[in-house]
Amino acid sequence: MILLSALKKIEIRPIGFVKRTSSNEDARDENLVSTIVLKKDLTKALDGIEEFSHVFIIYWMHKISNTEKKIVQTRGRAGMPPIGIFACRGPIRPNPIGLTLVELVKRKENVLRVRGLDAFDGTPVLDIKPYGRPCDIVANFKAPKRFYEN
Repeated sequence: MILLSALKKIEIRPIGFVKRTSSNEDARDENLVSTIVLKKDLTKALDGIEEFSHVFIIYWMHKISNTEKKIVQTRGRAGMPPIGIFACRGPIRPNPIGLTLVELVKRKENVLRVRGLDAFDGTPVLDIKPYGRPCDIVANFKAPKRFYEN
């Protein structure tokens, strides 16, 4: 068993990168189609992914600086009480790991076209996982109203 205090470092290497037509695009545009270019030697790792309509993209939010990391956020709204970082989906996190469920539009060799990825141009991609297992789908879930407010 590994004790949390004994674990000092984890090494993660990107498997590819996000490509966008412009670095000025709104990363939260749900209709925007992005390209993910995986390392060429991982092309065979994508075999069979075309059978899925949606995939999870796990990525490193590389534009978040170390000085911005907080454990409580106010979401920039007057009158809103602060909440813990693990109770929101904000980008300023202890480890800036992003997770987005996207529509898989197309695969060609080591390149994926996806719709709805909220990541910037040049974002390192850490992993890709298919969506659709019974444990991925939760019919009756609970979330606070603030979770749906823009």
